Amino acid sequence: MQKISLPFFFVLALALPVLSQIPAPLPTPPVDNDVVKISTSLIRLDVSVTDAKGKPIADLKQDEIEIYENGQKQRITNLRFVTVAPKKDPVREAGKEVVPVPPSVLRPESIRRTIGLVVDDLSLSFESAYQTRRALKKFVDEQMEEGDLVAIIRTGAGIGALQQFTADKRLLYASIEKVKWNPLGSGGISAFAPIEPPLTAGEEEEAEPDEPAAQDPAQALNDFRANVFATGTLGALRYIVQGMSELPGRKSVILFSDGFKLFEQSESGFQEAGQVLDFLRVLVDTANRSSVVFYTVDPRGLAYTGFTAADRPSGTGAAMSAALSARNRQLSDTQDGLSYLAGETGGFDIKNNNDISGGVRRILEDQSYYLVEYEPDTDTFDPATRKFNDIDIKVLRKDAKARYRSGFFNVADRPVQNGPVATTPVGQLELALVSPFAVSGINLRLNALFGSDAKNPAYVRSLLHIDAKDLKFSDAPNGSKTTTFDVLAMSFGDNGQPIDQLAKGYTLTLKPEAYKKIIADGFIYHFVFPVKKPGAYQYRVAIRDSVGGRTGSASQFIEVPDLKKKRLTTSSIVLENLTPDQWRRANEQNSPLPVGTDPMSDTALRRVRKNSVLRYGFEIYNAVLDAAKRPQLTARIRVFRDGKIFLDGKEKPVILEGQTDLQRISSSGAIAIGEQMQAGDYILQVIVTDPLAKKKQQIAMQFLQFEVVP
Repeated sequence: MQKISLPFFFVLALALPVLSQIPAPLPTPPVDNDVVKISTSLIRLDVSVTDAKGKPIADLKQDEIEIYENGQKQRITNLRFVTVAPKKDPVREAGKEVVPVPPSVLRPESIRRTIGLVVDDLSLSFESAYQTRRALKKFVDEQMEEGDLVAIIRTGAGIGALQQFTADKRLLYASIEKVKWNPLGSGGISAFAPIEPPLTAGEEEEAEPDEPAAQDPAQALNDFRANVFATGTLGALRYIVQGMSELPGRKSVILFSDGFKLFEQSESGFQEAGQVLDFLRVLVDTANRSSVVFYTVDPRGLAYTGFTAADRPSGTGAAMSAALSARNRQLSDTQDGLSYLAGETGGFDIKNNNDISGGVRRILEDQSYYLVEYEPDTDTFDPATRKFNDIDIKVLRKDAKARYRSGFFNVADRPVQNGPVATTPVGQLELALVSPFAVSGINLRLNALFGSDAKNPAYVRSLLHIDAKDLKFSDAPNGSKTTTFDVLAMSFGDNGQPIDQLAKGYTLTLKPEAYKKIIADGFIYHFVFPVKKPGAYQYRVAIRDSVGGRTGSASQFIEVPDLKKKRLTTSSIVLENLTPDQWRRANEQNSPLPVGTDPMSDTALRRVRKNSVLRYGFEIYNAVLDAAKRPQLTARIRVFRDGKIFLDGKEKPVILEGQTDLQRISSSGAIAIGEQMQAGDYILQVIVTDPLAKKKQQIAMQFLQFEVVP
């Protein structure tokens, strides 16, 4: 059969005026999912209750729990138990390969847990960064579940990272690759800075027994630097929490940090509250109002505070003892900051424990809570009475322990609408674009495809299928129909920052026959983003009907390989759905495109009908040539359903007949879609082998998700 050429599929002629420049994306549109609510008429809190073994208690009665606000007992009006604890993992068959299945379209109602994994790379030491990276990978590999909306965010990476909330593990893996030690932060190579000898030997001064020691100037400078980074971390955390306030599900932030001190040492040596504690109090109130629970993890584990090979102790015994005491205080003081943040928001801290992944598992199991409501009295929000309202909760059952939010400032939440309202067309497009969920006012299907040609070493072609029935058409002269819509497309890097964008407006005027066809079949919008450098990208597109006001959005993750490394690589897969008769005529006539087929629409929709033929094509790059200047490639396919192999194809040589560019080799094949293939989602895997390449570079593979429909 004839080979399928990638460029052949991507021909689309739409050339219409460009919209004005689009400003930076707005925050994610909200979902009404109150857990904590603080208003003048209702206080709603979440309370975690565990038994003596730390297991959740699920059967408390309303008379077994008491709430005190500022020491005054409150009348509970509602008590409800809520659980989003992890599901049991299905038993995997021994020896069976687990295929990474692309995530389905996210809907707010399908989200059970929203988890922000925040890496405080402004404070982590080199050792802590390594341990954190391992724990993150284990989380994505083994602990993340269906219904989890997750982001991996670095405090030193900028605020664009909120674009990363996703259920796609591939994007999270790309984020983990960016988790490294930050040499510009306050963390050193190890948990503690080496102990150095004094500048002038023998000049140590001992403080009087009742007089605090004045702070060493060098230590004062280090503490000042640490406080600067700590406030930077807390500012980033507050931004993250504000963004999470509108997301659905049980909302948690797991903070990996070497900690921060709550108190500062004055010039006279006394401890006093400072800027860090002020920032923390504001962060706690923001988290409590945003229904976000903080859990903190100290990746230093069970830290050793004695002398090590890196230390150079000298001087008197008192000086060495003082140095070790300072190291112990540093550990304790920085852990106090982590404990405070977790405890004040209803979570807990993981510290002095080398099993970081086990700590994360404990956190993920702590997703059951009671939703408790009470009506405050008239003095709760009286600024003349108090600034902060303390909350105390008692559980009357024996050995039961409650964790809850410490309180709130005496300011009621402002009335909110069901999300921010965009008053301009551009604003509506932006809100649809940055949402982690598909906006379905206009039904869209996106397929972003990686490829390469002589002019563009790497590019991503995106095919967007638009359901024309969701657009509003108006009457035009001579029985024609017309519609106008705007498109905003962006690519985002693995740090959540926008890379490229495309904004255009279109007016379609269709004659009656063309209108009938487009209503029945929809149409394709096509755009190309050249890739400036290899890496992981999210491609997002939003569309707005200028007349009807409806919006729709779609997104896709794609990883662009580095072809300059000369490793065996395959392009994305394109497909074509043919009837048996079209397939027969294509082979008889040696024609690559039988009349009546629509490969662009098929590739965009990725839907194939029963009792038809699925023809697929892809390109192979960087094949090694033998002495005769010919490659020796083989290819095989596998089809998966629900993670299990449905079809296991045989390995066959890649046909090279008629091909001249052996660095971009086209290959194709076909699958008969018979009655045995039930309607539903499938994964097509293409595996290419190059026996001439280095041992670890002999295999390249690509996946395509497709749907079988009746």
